[in-house]
Amino acid sequence: MEYYTTKNKLILTEYGRNIQQMVEYAMTIEDRDERTRCVKTIINIMGNLFPHLRDVNDFKHKLWDHLAMMSNYQLDIDYPYEVVKPADLQTKPDKIPYPNRNIKDRHYGNNLPRFVKAATELENPELADKLIGILANQMKKYMVTWNKDNVEDQKIFDDIAGMTDGRIQLNENSFKLKESKDFTAPVKKKQVWNNHKNNYKK
Repeated sequence: MEYYTTKNKLILTEYGRNIQQMVEYAMTIEDRDERTRCVKTIINIMGNLFPHLRDVNDFKHKLWDHLAMMSNYQLDIDYPYEVVKPADLQTKPDKIPYPNRNIKDRHYGNNLPRFVKAATELENPELADKLIGILANQMKKYMVTWNKDNVEDQKIFDDIAGMTDGRIQLNENSFKLKESKDFTAPVKKKQVWNNHKNNYKK
């Protein structure tokens, strides 16, 4: 009995051992024209294995690249494309330059303080007040999510003053934010019933 562990290692497992053996057989054909015809048939069979990819750009090109790889680049034929070189497979992509931002208040993120600063540049005072009200409530929501405790409105107002270098000064008389409990998701009755059943089973 022949075990898979005794056979040659598959170079591209997605094509299976039969395709690998076809490529190896094509390499033994001495006549170049006959070898080329055989290889074109193998390419068609490889394409039939992935019919959903036929509309992908350069699909044929990829098949020829894979064929060259399965032959360890030993297949002597005239390729219709310039196939990938072994050295190209060893190259590493360039590192993506990630922005290194020092976020002072991580629970607010990076964009929300920028929106608060942008509110100071609005020429329409009424529109600026509405925007600050929306942002202040959003800040409180983030704070409640972060702390899971009651958050004082004055804390939000102080943070806004710090973000705007004191240009926006708010107090509880001019702005009334939502209650902390309004930002917490209520427990659904179904969930309560499920918890009750689980406790009963115990």
